[in-house]
Amino acid sequence: MKNVLFFIAAVILVQTASAQELQAKLSIVSNNISSQVDKKVFQTLQTALTNFLNNRKWTSDNYQPQEKIKCNFLLNIDKFSGNNTFQATLTIQAARPIYNTTYESPIVNFQDPSVQFKYVEFQPIEFNENRIQGNDPLAANLTAILAYYVNIILGMDYDSFSPKGGDSYFQKAQYIVNNAPEGGEISGWKAFEGLRNRFKLIQGFTDSRFNMMHDVIYAYYRNGFDKFYENETEGRAGILSALSHLNTVNTENPGSMVLQFFFQGKSNELVKIFSKAERDTKSRAREFLVKLDLTNASAYKELK
Repeated sequence: MKNVLFFIAAVILVQTASAQELQAKLSIVSNNISSQVDKKVFQTLQTALTNFLNNRKWTSDNYQPQEKIKCNFLLNIDKFSGNNTFQATLTIQAARPIYNTTYESPIVNFQDPSVQFKYVEFQPIEFNENRIQGNDPLAANLTAILAYYVNIILGMDYDSFSPKGGDSYFQKAQYIVNNAPEGGEISGWKAFEGLRNRFKLIQGFTDSRFNMMHDVIYAYYRNGFDKFYENETEGRAGILSALSHLNTVNTENPGSMVLQFFFQGKSNELVKIFSKAERDTKSRAREFLVKLDLTNASAYKELK
């Protein structure tokens, strides 16, 4: 009996030690696709992609179940292009728990409108880090995009717990960009493809001109939010320091995509944080935010 109990305990320990990093939910919406496509294919794809995200080992670290990163992926199929090919918009959201609270702060809240892929029902969902193009670039493009954003999420999360802790994951995302699938129907990976694309986003985390972004992420979460439980004033000071770093980044690289990426999903929490601050702190925060996050400038003007 003792041997049986020992075996069960060992199995549980192994399963816990090897728990994957993500607690991901992936949903597919196909309302824009006509009845000429059998919608069952999207349910099959949804299950396969969910398993791909949650069952793949993305890091060399061991995660406890409660440490998994909560994230959501919404794949909205915009167009059926024939020959099992589709165009879609991908929304990516991920959150980070704040120390000693039940609150989860968004670390990623982004929409990518340039997702082109090919899928035949029941075909294997594969991603090879050493051969990102795969046998069919259009079929490989979807998993390459998902792997890219997984590494962005991991980079942001690791940076938020230790200085420059996410470097290796940002480098992996950069490698995917450099070796991304290519084809006439594929877009979103090249510098010249618009003002907002995957190339320009990862540039904001790997180019030496943006080194301060890593200090921003650490200051915002570890020196900011995580301090609130013990000392709200110290927590606000950490977040204000992050905003000051962001202001420097913006001065040196005006209008860069990475700043827009950082602020998406954060306006409500920033208003709540600084609405109870001392007048001088509130004024400085308002000055930074109105300039840095133009989309939500009207909300920050309420900080008086």
